[in-house]
Amino acid sequence: MPTFQSKPFQQKPHQLSSFVQKAKKHPFAFFGLPFIAIIVGGSFGLAQMTQTRYDHRDLRHRKVAKEEALGMDKNRRPLSIQEEYFRLQAKTEEDWDQVRVQRPPGSDEQ
Repeated sequence: MPTFQSKPFQQKPHQLSSFVQKAKKHPFAFFGLPFIAIIVGGSFGLAQMTQTRYDHRDLRHRKVAKEEALGMDKNRRPLSIQEEYFRLQAKTEEDWDQVRVQRPPGSDEQ
């Protein structure tokens, strides 16, 4: 069975890659600028998605407007508050019959 080395492995300073060395010298260029670019790009992307959502909703409302333009409200009578008041006053409250609702089996009869 092989034995372990008594010295732990240590990297030599010259083995650091050039990317790590540059990142240590200019951290804003390697971390700050990409972060800001993602935030700004995401903002533009979300703006496009939101605009698409509102365009779709407006299209739905335009369809309803087209149905109304086809004449759905053509045969409506003009509304007059006074006429509606007199029509409701003319209705009597005694032209109805009380109908008993069927009770479920086993319930109390009162």
